[in-house]
Amino acid sequence: MHYRVFFAAHWVASELTYHWPALLFCHRVGGWPGSENWHLYYELRQTCGDNRLLSDAPGHLFLEHAAEDLASLLQLSMLNGWGGYVLTEADYVNAFFSHHEYIDFFAKHSWNPADIRKALGTGQPATDRR
Repeated sequence: MHYRVFFAAHWVASELTYHWPALLFCHRVGGWPGSENWHLYYELRQTCGDNRLLSDAPGHLFLEHAAEDLASLLQLSMLNGWGGYVLTEADYVNAFFSHHEYIDFFAKHSWNPADIRKALGTGQPATDRR
């Protein structure tokens, strides 16, 4: 399970963003207190130059050169059992990650979800949400 989260977070941070800026927005936290590593979360956030509390600033803007930082915070957010979004400046396809341990993808315009299924290697259908 954890290796899949690692792979998915890195794929989203590098491929889905097209190496453009992206916003990681965590909106559902605290649902699984036994699985949350707040210390590691705040340590990672501080390495990105942000000392604010998540409740004060639930969004993190990552510039195009910070894909590894995005991947790390996204991975930790998913492992913490949180929910949120990765909204890309490219705005071709965006992602929703759920505290129920799944990722969904959505787009304003027509897109081919088969590309994402192939890349992530899941048997689960990616939905075509506009």
